[in-house]
Amino acid sequence: MAHLAGHVVVVTGSSRGIGYAVAAELVAQGARVVVNGRDRTVVDAAVEELGGAAVGVPGSAADPEVAAALIGAADDLGGITDLVTCAGTAEPPGSSILRVTPEQWRDLIDAHLTSAFQVARLAAPRLAERGGGAIVLTGSHAFTGSYGGSGYPAAKGATVSLGLAMAAELREHGVRVNTVCPGARTRLSTGDDYEAQIEDLHRRGILDDLTRMGSLDPAGPEYVARLYAFLLSDLAAGITGQTYVGSGCYLGRFARPEAEMITWADHHTSPPLTLEQIAGHLA
Repeated sequence: MAHLAGHVVVVTGSSRGIGYAVAAELVAQGARVVVNGRDRTVVDAAVEELGGAAVGVPGSAADPEVAAALIGAADDLGGITDLVTCAGTAEPPGSSILRVTPEQWRDLIDAHLTSAFQVARLAAPRLAERGGGAIVLTGSHAFTGSYGGSGYPAAKGATVSLGLAMAAELREHGVRVNTVCPGARTRLSTGDDYEAQIEDLHRRGILDDLTRMGSLDPAGPEYVARLYAFLLSDLAAGITGQTYVGSGCYLGRFARPEAEMITWADHHTSPPLTLEQIAGHLA
């Protein structure tokens, strides 16, 4: 079945890697796709491979003019019905809060978080006016701190929060918003530098044995691409505000973060807790 027939989807960061696999799956499911990436030559090659159902807009989606061009390209195809954000880049090898530069930080935040924001802020009003549609953001398990780094996990954590906030805001307009934390074999998750980083994180106790094994032998991106397609389809009606993990044939979901009460007293009748009282409650 062509579950996405009639859909027009903007997919940022879709000229290669996971984004390209997502675009290819959406086309296979009947959608027309706006392909995006920073390298014009790579974008053109991706569009040619995807055939007549795809058009390309090169440039960084974090650039407001490029974001507007993506929405304009969707207008030429009949108007955006869905948005997928896959744009991003890897943390520099060996990067950590001990070594990251302000320039590297800004590049990582822009590539992951700002690119998602710039396109979402233009797409959301269109979808709300239509009274439906879906947005799928790309997060990462790295937001838990499991992969070290600084700018990459910070950007991905903020992306997860952006997804939760947009889901709450757009629910009344019939627009669904979810986030996928994908694992897949791409140029960013292969090679000597990547393998050395994974082994170093494991040696330092940041990465557990199971995550190390999965990180060194991930499935191809075509596996997780199906999860993105599902979340855009009518099969996912009613699903919003969720954060999923997909890698190979594994599917998971992060529980929505909620505070656990440790203690409480009425501040109208009780003084502030002493440091010793706080220590007693939190020990």
